[in-house]
Amino acid sequence: MAIFFKQLLFISFISFAWSSFGQQVSQSNQPNILFIFSDDHATNAISAYGGIFKEIAPTPNIDRIANEGALVQNALCTNAICGPSRASILTGKYSHINGYYKNYKGGVFDNQQWTYPQALKESGYQTALVGKWHLASEPVGFDYYKYHVSRGQQGFYWNPVYNDNGDKVEEKGYATNLTTDFALDWLAGSDSNAPFCLMLQYKAPHRQWAPDTKYEKLWEDIEMPYPDNFNDAYEARERTAGNTEMTMDYFTREDMKMTPPDSLTPRQKNRWKQYGFRTNQIVSPSDSLTPQQVRQWKYQRYIKDYLATVKSVDDNVGRVLTYLDDNGLAENTIVIYASDQGFFLGEHGFFDKRFMYEESLKMPFVIRYPRKIKAGTVVTDIVSNIDFAPTLLDMAGVAIPRAVQGKSFFANLKGETPKNWRQSMYYHYYEYPFYHRVQPHYGIRNQRYKLIHFYYDIDVWELYDLQNDPNEMNNLIYDLEYADVIDELKIELYQLKNEYGNNLTLSELREISDTNFGGLESHKVN
Repeated sequence: MAIFFKQLLFISFISFAWSSFGQQVSQSNQPNILFIFSDDHATNAISAYGGIFKEIAPTPNIDRIANEGALVQNALCTNAICGPSRASILTGKYSHINGYYKNYKGGVFDNQQWTYPQALKESGYQTALVGKWHLASEPVGFDYYKYHVSRGQQGFYWNPVYNDNGDKVEEKGYATNLTTDFALDWLAGSDSNAPFCLMLQYKAPHRQWAPDTKYEKLWEDIEMPYPDNFNDAYEARERTAGNTEMTMDYFTREDMKMTPPDSLTPRQKNRWKQYGFRTNQIVSPSDSLTPQQVRQWKYQRYIKDYLATVKSVDDNVGRVLTYLDDNGLAENTIVIYASDQGFFLGEHGFFDKRFMYEESLKMPFVIRYPRKIKAGTVVTDIVSNIDFAPTLLDMAGVAIPRAVQGKSFFANLKGETPKNWRQSMYYHYYEYPFYHRVQPHYGIRNQRYKLIHFYYDIDVWELYDLQNDPNEMNNLIYDLEYADVIDELKIELYQLKNEYGNNLTLSELREISDTNFGGLESHKVN
């Protein structure tokens, strides 16, 4: 009997030891996650995606992630504005579910709700957030955070102020470089025996576009190319694209890096710099220029500054990739580069985002994970920002809550797209009239067509055939040849609204969208 109990005890010990060993192996095999995230970075400003700046302003380090992993061609934003997109990425849910519809007046993220960093932390991951947060409430689910707090959490390019785990700290230097410094410092001090999830989030290339000193005159002697539809006249789109405050006309003196007179008081100086933001305030370097020459001058100043801030982002992505290589972390680290939405780089004569048009809707998303993703992979399937959270959890082997609306596209990245993968996506933008006076709208986009309904103080539909009209210049909503397509898309659109639980009434939508800006002078109509 004694021998029997000794054998039983030995077997139990071996089983426990094997079980423990198995858990250690499993934990050590969990991938690290490095999610590099920028603000307002257009796919047209990443050379891996092509575009007119591919040769002039290449992004070799971001391209490296794509070349050594996968490039997602149709990563689409569900609400193309900074805070709401970030909220959807964190929660895997649409704005109407996570409660963060807009940035201005009412844009505060409920930090008590579930997010994927919390889930990773609870499963044993070390978690950190460094850089831009832009969600108004305090970050939850991170062992460490250091985020921009000045200028409404937008942050400054130079000498930025951070919230360093509760302490307000002003740092000296250029924000993109500093944020990377802090991220690498955290990595260097992290526990090598536990996986990490680091969210490295840059302010750049958000407005106002301030390049690092060494890049201020990078393209000084070059005239940047113009998009084909830079001089869009908004035919058949007069009340939508043609009635916004997103054209070159709305750049301020500050945007154009103009120098105010020394005689002004600080308050006067600020008002001087903001000239151009309101009605009939046209900024120009000379009274002798034609309106078209003024628009071109503004575009050249804007695009050079924008791309110069991107240059610093790409440099710092290279710094991070080098750190992973030098410390033996590259093989087991998921590296993602993405942005909260796209951005207009002169297309349709615009800057900013918000619209469901392609330049705004498309998010850059490149990912490298050598153990699982084949180098040079290109994914054409439609994915959206609500899919990011479940995908990361899936890759980490962490359970995905049923309440999450997005779906993991890990299989798609491995070339194993599920047969029932979605063929279209639902979009909804709410904020109005500030900033930029873009009418609230919702719509559906599949691989060929896009149907949009603008609804606030207008009732306007637009249809685009992306195969025949990739620049979205021809609104086909009244073209009888597309009548059946429109009917089918409308049916599917309302099915998606119902599927995602967005059945708000028009009056409820108006209440959400309206910023009640009150006493400002009326906005001009272009």
